Amino acid sequence: MQRVSPSPATSGYGAAVTSAAERPVLFLDVDGPLIPFGSSSSSLQAPASGPEVAVDQGNPLLGRLAPDLGLRLTALGCDLVWASTWMEEANEAVAPRIGLPRLPVVAWPDACADGSPRRLHWKTRHLVEWANGRPFIWVDDEISSMDRLWVAAQHPGPSLLHRVDPTKGLEDADFSVLADWLSAIGGDPGHRDRR
Repeated sequence: MQRVSPSPATSGYGAAVTSAAERPVLFLDVDGPLIPFGSSSSSLQAPASGPEVAVDQGNPLLGRLAPDLGLRLTALGCDLVWASTWMEEANEAVAPRIGLPRLPVVAWPDACADGSPRRLHWKTRHLVEWANGRPFIWVDDEISSMDRLWVAAQHPGPSLLHRVDPTKGLEDADFSVLADWLSAIGGDPGHRDRR
């Protein structure tokens, strides 16, 4: 397996790159990457509408979702999977607002006493198990260097752990990093949207 070191441009909010030729999984967190914490009320998106949108109107954070995110994520050509504490609620409240179909959801364990090293994010081990050797991208706002080291040592396939700035959410630069990684591993993400 060939490993490509992260470039200086991706080492802060990006991650290490590896190579393979399977359709990658893209594990997607909601809070931070899709719902930025730093949005002001003037930058909130207009909520999606229509009978297919089943949302909790009592959650003001849903207004921070950018309606074009689903199209941009789908264009990457990965198998999208929710990796969020929103669990199935991501399919009910988030997916319709950003134009995604129902997605698989990672089921989290009840307890965190799984023997993971200190400072390893509680999601990391479970995402590697879920990927089961397939190439994967993990988009989250809480990824650390410990997660990257652990995945590099434990996951036999290629991986990109991409940390998103939680005050901004997924931006053009993030989509460029994801698309570049997919290209580097020989993936065919189709027509990528690099707006």
